[in-house]
Amino acid sequence: MDHEKDFTISLPNVKRDLRNAIRECSQRGLSQITKWFAELSFTLMRVPPSEEDAGEESMIHAEDQEDFDCFTLARTYYDLQEFDRAAFFTEKCTSHKASFLHMYSKYKAGEKKKYDEMTDVMMSPVHYKNFKNRALESLRLELEAKHNENKLDSFGLYLYGVVLKKLELYKEAEPILLDSIHRNPLNWGTWKELSSLVADREMLNSLQLPSHWMREFFFAHTCLELQLNDDALKHYTLLSDSGLAESTYIISQLAVVHDNRRDVDQAVEILGKLEKVDPYRLENMDTYSNLLYVKEMKPELSRLAHRVCEVDKYRVETCCVIGNYYSLRSEHEKAIVYFQRALKLNPNYLSAWTLMGHEYTEMKNTSAAIEAYRQAIEVNRRDFRAWYGLGQTYEILRMYFYCTYYFRQAQQLRPNDSRMLVALGESYEKLDKVVEAKKCYWRAYSVGDQEGIALVRLAKLFVRFNKDDKAASFYTKFVEQMEDNGTADTEEQWQAYRFLARYHLKQGNFEFATSYAHKCCEYNETKEEGKSILKEIPNKRQSAGTPELEDRPNLEDLGSLTRPPLSSTSHGNGNTPRQHLSMMNVTFTP
Repeated sequence: MDHEKDFTISLPNVKRDLRNAIRECSQRGLSQITKWFAELSFTLMRVPPSEEDAGEESMIHAEDQEDFDCFTLARTYYDLQEFDRAAFFTEKCTSHKASFLHMYSKYKAGEKKKYDEMTDVMMSPVHYKNFKNRALESLRLELEAKHNENKLDSFGLYLYGVVLKKLELYKEAEPILLDSIHRNPLNWGTWKELSSLVADREMLNSLQLPSHWMREFFFAHTCLELQLNDDALKHYTLLSDSGLAESTYIISQLAVVHDNRRDVDQAVEILGKLEKVDPYRLENMDTYSNLLYVKEMKPELSRLAHRVCEVDKYRVETCCVIGNYYSLRSEHEKAIVYFQRALKLNPNYLSAWTLMGHEYTEMKNTSAAIEAYRQAIEVNRRDFRAWYGLGQTYEILRMYFYCTYYFRQAQQLRPNDSRMLVALGESYEKLDKVVEAKKCYWRAYSVGDQEGIALVRLAKLFVRFNKDDKAASFYTKFVEQMEDNGTADTEEQWQAYRFLARYHLKQGNFEFATSYAHKCCEYNETKEEGKSILKEIPNKRQSAGTPELEDRPNLEDLGSLTRPPLSSTSHGNGNTPRQHLSMMNVTFTP
C-alpha cells in the first residue's frame, strides 16, 4: 500500500468516470451501486467532467439496438420486482447488457423466494442457514459455460463471482472478480465482493489491481473490514484531502474508523454533523444509535429513534435504532422484537444478530444468545463482537476452555484491543494458566488499557502469589491512570487504595501510607479501615523512628512501567457485552 504517497486524482476525470458508472450500473438494475456512485458524483457537482469518448459510446449503443425492446420491457418488470418475468423476456437476448439482466433477474428471483420462505416461518436463529437460493447452482453452470466461451463482460464476471461466493467457492471467485475489476474498475460492487475475500494484510498487498482511483476506496474499505483502523484512517483522509471531503460516504466511514479506534466522542460528533447534512439519511444511523447507547445518552437516542421512525419505520436501520432505545431502557423483550423485525427485512443484517445475542445474554437466555452469535459469525466471520459475545456467554456457563477459544478468535481480529486481551487473560487465569494470563494482561496494558483493568488483574495476580512489591507497583500505576482520567468511583480503586495504604504502612513509608489512608476514607467501603490505618501510623512511626525525608523511598521507584498515551474516553467496566463493546455497523448491499 505504498502507492498512497504518490496518490493523486484528476477530479474532472473522476466526474466523467462517475457519470459513465452511474449510467451503466443504472441500466443493469444495480441500484445500490448506482446510489453509491451518485452520492459521490453529487460531491463533485461543481466540477465539470472531462470529455467522453463518443466513439466508444456509439459502439455500445449499436450493440444494444437489436435487443432494445426486450431489454426495455424486462427492465420495467425488474423495477417492479417481477424478476421471473424480466428473466423470461430476456432469455433469447444476445447483447451483454440484456444477457446480464436475464441472469441477474434469475438471481434476484431466487433471493426473493428465499426471503419469502424465511418470512413465512418463525424460526430460531440457527435455522436461517437452512434456506438457500435454489437458482444458484443452475446460474453457476450457465455462467461457467459463458465464461468458457469468453461471452461474459465485466458485469457478467461480477455476477459470476457473486454466485461463486454464495456457493462458498471462494478460491474460484477471487480470480473471476479480479478479472472483472481489470476489465472495468467502475463497479463498486465488484470491489466490495473482492474485499470480503481478503483475509489479512499480506493477501491485500499481494493482489494485482489496476492503477485506478477506485483502488484507494478499495484499500480504505478493506483495511476497515480487517480492523486495520490506522491504515483505513490514512486512506480515507487521503481521499478526503483529494477533493472529496464533502462525500457523505467518506464522512460516515471516518466515523466508523473513530468508533473502532474507541474514540467515541469524535465518532458521535461526526455522525451528528452527518445527520444535519443529510437529515433523511438512514445509513449509519444504526452505528450512531450504538454510540449513543454506549455513552448512555438517552434523550439523544430517543430523539433519533423518533426521527428514523418518521423517515421509514420498515428499514433495518430504524429497527436497530429502536431496539437500542428499548435496550437502554432495560426493556430487553421489546428490543429483541425490533431486532427480529430487522432480520425479517434482511436476514443478513449482521448488527441485529449481534445485538440480539447481547439482549439474550442480558436476559440470561444463554442458548438463544449462542445461536444468535453463531448466526452473526455465519454472516461475517470478521465480526469480533460476535466472537467476544460467545466467549462471554460460555464464561457465564463456566465453560472456560470454550470461552478461551472464542476470546482468542476475537483477539486475533482485534490484536490491539485491550478488552479482548483482558478477557482472554481472565479465562487463562480461571484455568490456572498463570503465565499465559500474565502475558495477556501485560500485552493489554502495552496496547493502551483505557479502563486500567489489566493493571488491576496483574496486581491481584501478584498479591495471590505474595509478591507485594510488584503488586504495589501495578496498583500505583493503576490509581495514577484513573486519577489522570478523572475516574474515581470504582470498586477497583478503593481496593487499590486499601492495599497501598497497608503495603506502605508495612514498609514504613508513612507519608505514602497516610496519603492512601486518606483516600480510603473517601469511600464508604474502606472508610473505617482508612481511619484505623491513620490511627496506626503514629504508633508505627514512633516505634520505628521517623526517617529523614531524603532517606524515604520514592513512590516513583516502585514501578518501572511506562504508560502509553491514552484517550480520555473511559467505557464502563460492566460484565455484559453491551457494556464492554460498542456495536458494529454493517451496511447491506443487495
